[in-house]
Amino acid sequence: MQEEPLKKSELKKACANCGAELKYKPGSNHLNCEYCGYEEFIEQTESNFEELELKNYLEVVGVKAHTDSISLLHCKNCGANQHVEENYKSLHCIYCGEPLIIEDILNEEWILPGAVVPFQLDKNKARVVFKNWVKRLWFAPNKLQKAALNPEGLHGVYVPYWTFDCDLYTTYQGMRGDYYYETVTVKTSNGTKKVPVRKTRWRNASGEVSGFMDDILINASEKKGRGVPEKISGWNLKELVPFNQKYLSGFVTEKYTVSLKEGHQRSFHTAKETAYQWIRQDIGGDTQRITHTDIKLNNETFKHILLPVYISTYFYSGKEYHFYINGQTGSISGTRPISFWKVFFLILAILIFVIFIMMISK
Repeated sequence: MQEEPLKKSELKKACANCGAELKYKPGSNHLNCEYCGYEEFIEQTESNFEELELKNYLEVVGVKAHTDSISLLHCKNCGANQHVEENYKSLHCIYCGEPLIIEDILNEEWILPGAVVPFQLDKNKARVVFKNWVKRLWFAPNKLQKAALNPEGLHGVYVPYWTFDCDLYTTYQGMRGDYYYETVTVKTSNGTKKVPVRKTRWRNASGEVSGFMDDILINASEKKGRGVPEKISGWNLKELVPFNQKYLSGFVTEKYTVSLKEGHQRSFHTAKETAYQWIRQDIGGDTQRITHTDIKLNNETFKHILLPVYISTYFYSGKEYHFYINGQTGSISGTRPISFWKVFFLILAILIFVIFIMMISK
């Protein structure tokens, strides 16, 4: 019986010089061999990445256009779906550290990414960022210092996002409030005094606002209480490049768990917040009341994009802690354990110092 051909996502690029596996070199447009140093250029497409018409995807179930098969390892603990674009013998979940069973690998359909922000920081630079951040943490346990030095403790992952574009149009009714002041007399312990009191003069307002909303960004990865912190989510989407499978080599790629339909619903809430901001600006005055809106989104398109993050999971005293580094900008965020003994000895030292001062001052 003839074996099935490997799917495109399972093909590995071999080094033309020594035969080892080539991996993407962060901050470049090259694949790199870690053994002999050989590099291969990633050819860039001349066309821009494509915005896909949203209506077709929401109405046509099982559409095959712009889809492909991807091999996934599913974490039964936190729910993350992970694809590794390299050969491996064993793997743990990048989010919770749970062992992933290679025999449970699945092939699933996914909407192909339209664009990707390639990693700009390599693992060594990310480790330096992590190490320097840990040094600034007061009362961090010594084990956390060691974790920052552990080369196996930091994982690069492409996190999936949906982006939505649309023409927004809304009519509204509301009220404009303008502040004015009246002087009133109030009683005091010494008699009376005159003080200004702010009041609001209201008048009806109505109108319409419209504009183009570009790249409403929705995280398409939803796990049990785990997600990319807002603090490191300052992505520069101007550095998006058309998707190329080669950028994934050497990194984990996570498949979206938030469906396109759910992502679209969440994007509407963002669009609604923007519409209210535009309405308040249009009404003007010192304060506003919005009583009715009719929001319409037209010419809606979307992209599935991948954004780079380094993740480190750390266990201390039976609790799980997560650290995230933006693989594009180097910004870092995370929860941190506190060493009981470091706090204890600091308090003890303060008490000894206070007692010493009291003794010599007698």
